[in-house]
Amino acid sequence: MSWLDQLLSARSHKRELISPEQALPGRDTAMPVADEHLLLRHPLRGAPAPESHGIGDFGADLSAVILAGGCYWGVEEIFWQVPGVYTTAVGYAGGHTPNPTYNEVCTARTGHTEAVLVVFDPAVVGLEELLKIFWESHDPTQEMRQGNDVGTQYRSAIYTLSEADADLARASAEKFGKVLADAGLGPIATEIAPLSQAGNGQFYYAEDHHQQYLAKNPHGYRCHAATGLHYPAG
Repeated sequence: MSWLDQLLSARSHKRELISPEQALPGRDTAMPVADEHLLLRHPLRGAPAPESHGIGDFGADLSAVILAGGCYWGVEEIFWQVPGVYTTAVGYAGGHTPNPTYNEVCTARTGHTEAVLVVFDPAVVGLEELLKIFWESHDPTQEMRQGNDVGTQYRSAIYTLSEADADLARASAEKFGKVLADAGLGPIATEIAPLSQAGNGQFYYAEDHHQQYLAKNPHGYRCHAATGLHYPAG
């Protein structure tokens, strides 16, 4: 087998979602991260709370959503700049391996996608406005990839903390899907579900050096394969 055939074979394998029984075992210990967001100076984790899906409790005045649109470095950079966003953190969601490492996720044997936790003040910015940015900043029609990044860890996803928010996300996908269809693109491949129904129902924080990576490394890698289309107004 030539090196090109090997590369294509490896990439094909990484586009296949695994079952829970095939997943790496992981570990019980959560990934240590900094106490505060490097730029926003708010906590990365919420207060310990039962049934918080690994995120913690940020208080009744704040809401949260988990967005996956390719390499999480670039996605996080987009959202920490949005007025009304309280904090952001990169991590892994939609998979089965508990507390995976980045290297494990890269094997496609954890089931996770690279994801960004976005905690926001709904009095300042609404979920649909955040989803508008999400749809416009990547290509949701690319299944199991984003640009040159190929594999299940780069799949597009929206994981919400309530069924009502999941319904809103599905409605937003339908709106943007019509825009895509009119442009001859689609369909949308984005997973949309409450976090509790995605993989093992947990968000796992990535290693600390990945948090706010592009603030620490401003010339670092960004991968955005946006369609150039705009989410409909109104």
